[in-house]
Amino acid sequence: MNVLVAGAHGKVGQQIMAVLDGSDHDATAMVRTDSYASDMAEYDAETVVADLTADVSHAVRGHDAIVFAAGSSGEDVEGVDRDGAIGMIEAAEEHGVDRFVMLSAMNADDPESSPDALEDYLIAKREADERLQASELTYTIVRPGALTDDPATGEIRAAAKLDRGEITRADVARTLVAALDIEETYGETFEILAGDEPIETALEHPTADA
Repeated sequence: MNVLVAGAHGKVGQQIMAVLDGSDHDATAMVRTDSYASDMAEYDAETVVADLTADVSHAVRGHDAIVFAAGSSGEDVEGVDRDGAIGMIEAAEEHGVDRFVMLSAMNADDPESSPDALEDYLIAKREADERLQASELTYTIVRPGALTDDPATGEIRAAAKLDRGEITRADVARTLVAALDIEETYGETFEILAGDEPIETALEHPTADA
């Protein structure tokens, strides 16, 4: 597939680009400014500059799939994490990009039970997730726990609902890319943490009970 990575310059986004670089997919790195574009040179990928707070149609056209890994780091949760994601979903609908893999967050379905500092962010993620779930796109929504910068293990736990925990950004990236091709993830929303099951195997039953 021709895969557009939204948020390719971010910590998870760059990990996604590295995984795609070693895959059979063709990747396009979507970055916010020209100054970020040069950082994508190490990957065998096209680069497109697009701002999630504006029209992203020019970036979306011509792709088969989108991996949405963009985030505002708390600076504009409504404009980027909610409205930016929704704008990309709508652009995908308009331009016939059927496959959409969303990087969400654990507890996005229950923001009120999370620490106050995260509540606005999780509400934004929930609203974006709900818009994707209501679409006719072939979607997958992945909700990881707390992210770390440890090396990838290639092993996770996946379930509809998990207790709080951690997972490496590298394993999140591998999960998002693996999900592109695994039909058992189509139309599913699930949480992931560090675990002891190979990623591809865990994604064959992603909403099983923990």
